[in-house]
Amino acid sequence: MATIEHRAILAAAPERVFALLERVEDFADYSDLIHSIEPLGDDRFRWHVHAVGRDWHFDVAITERRAPEALAWESLDGVENRGRYRLRPVEGGTEVSLTLTYTLRSKLLERAVNKAATPLVNRVSRQILERVEQRL
Repeated sequence: MATIEHRAILAAAPERVFALLERVEDFADYSDLIHSIEPLGDDRFRWHVHAVGRDWHFDVAITERRAPEALAWESLDGVENRGRYRLRPVEGGTEVSLTLTYTLRSKLLERAVNKAATPLVNRVSRQILERVEQRL
């Protein structure tokens, strides 16, 4: 299992940041690596991502929605992953922390993906947070 963390400070109140982050289906508009996110109902979503030269598909369920402090999810199938956004008020805005863990079934594939995953997740997280901030 690999863990990736990313932090950023956005110049807005936690309530405003959370309101945009909880609109998971909009993440496809925020990153060029996310092709689409389909709402499946009951706080479940199907993600279509292109990264490391491959198409990845996985369904996730929101496991925690505690406005404006935390939003968490875990995969239901596909790439095994779980993540959490934590929001904390700071001077000048909101600190947003992302923690993402994932496991791949193939150790060989996991080693290859691990080399690219941290920069890719940081890129996607940065893109999402930059575009969230633009919308604020």
